[in-house]
Amino acid sequence: MRTRRRGRVGKVPALAARLDLGLFRPKGPIVGKDVSGRVEAVGADVETLRPGDDVFGWCRGGLAEIMCVSEAALAPKPAALSFEQAAAVPVSGFTALQGLRDRGQIRAGHRVLINGAAGGVGTLAVQIAKSFGAVVTAVCGARNGALVRSIGADHVIDHAREDFAGGDRRYDLILDMIGNRSLADCRRALARNGTLVLVGGRGGPWFMGTDRWIRALLLSPFVSQRLRPLVHTDDRQDLAFLSRLAEAGKLAPVIDRCYPLAEVAQAIRFLQGRHARGKVVNTL
Repeated sequence: MRTRRRGRVGKVPALAARLDLGLFRPKGPIVGKDVSGRVEAVGADVETLRPGDDVFGWCRGGLAEIMCVSEAALAPKPAALSFEQAAAVPVSGFTALQGLRDRGQIRAGHRVLINGAAGGVGTLAVQIAKSFGAVVTAVCGARNGALVRSIGADHVIDHAREDFAGGDRRYDLILDMIGNRSLADCRRALARNGTLVLVGGRGGPWFMGTDRWIRALLLSPFVSQRLRPLVHTDDRQDLAFLSRLAEAGKLAPVIDRCYPLAEVAQAIRFLQGRHARGKVVNTL
């Protein structure tokens, strides 16, 4: 399959990343996971795909011109999305969907706060939360306020001017991609029976950055609020779910910029600057 692009932004605690990518060294010499492209050839046992099909999905070594991908890791590319947009969906989409739906148990009418709403996961989370009928508050920088409103946020908090944990508003669900506030701060912003989903962020100095997750797991059984870390699972059914949202006009990935495949190093340096709005994509 010929890949068209790949993009990802965000951080998870180091231990979780190492378990996924390789504990002591990378599992593969080529990085990248999100892909979209056109099927060039299929094996004898492939049943659902044919040469010429436009697809998207995930694999190891996605930052390549041609790759071998399992049929189970691909789905037809939504016609509503370009190749660039489709490649921006899988991993961040899984994270947002599973955080909101599975760990967060989101429902229509829920008051949902998304901390880090302008990033790769956050921009998808805003749209997914709205598709479930939630009332969404997006936390981001001032320059991204108009962006998150344009994709559906009902309320916007400029993190430089307002403390989401210091006001009177309480949320049924907080999806935290940043990890810049303590568990106690986040709990103050939660409703009595609310849910905090910890997706990534800065963690702490212990246990390779997972100490915040560990504290949440230890505390959760003793309080009325649910404190739930998340490590996403790659899932073809969820890929199909995200595809249906896109076809229905409810999910359109935000892409900050595209880099040619030859400029992967520049793309990574841009991501490391932590100023990306939505996703960064590599193209052929």
